[in-house]
Amino acid sequence: MRIVGGQLGGRVLKAPAGSATRPTSERVREALFAILGPPPDDTRVLDLFAGSGALGLEALSRGAVDATFVDSGRPALAVLKANLAALGVTDRARVVASDVPAFLRRPPAAPWRWVFIDPPYRSDLARRALDALGAEGGSLTDDAVVVVEHDRRNPPLDRHGSLLRTDSRRYGDTLLALYRLEPEPPERP
Repeated sequence: MRIVGGQLGGRVLKAPAGSATRPTSERVREALFAILGPPPDDTRVLDLFAGSGALGLEALSRGAVDATFVDSGRPALAVLKANLAALGVTDRARVVASDVPAFLRRPPAAPWRWVFIDPPYRSDLARRALDALGAEGGSLTDDAVVVVEHDRRNPPLDRHGSLLRTDSRRYGDTLLALYRLEPEPPERP
């Protein structure tokens, strides 16, 4: 597994051993970042269920200013920290050893523009994370994009609070659902 594009393109990433973590494939990451395009200035990234950190590291490689990685698995956290050090981006990263729902209950220091959610497929954790982000004011920028990686048997809903699904793509057994904040209705005179 390697970084697909940006300044760190071609650099190799380690992945946690075993089947508890399922890293996002290079093909899916390449397609996702083609959809997202270059990160706008001051893009802050949140990588939930980070595992090896491949999604957040790809964003850093392409110009995001910083990334917060959240995972609760010790093997994943050890590999993630090793990847950050090997790529020389520890100064632009924050690693949080936490359960994702508990982490999302805390107010962020500043809002995120890109959020990646890649939980175990056979769980309700993606929906819970989307519900928390869609209900929480101030965690996302107005132009935020929230990306959920899931399988076809466990899709997230079209709406989670103020988050609306705006796109869905399929890459083999992997699906990506992209969400944006619902625009505020114009004020009536």
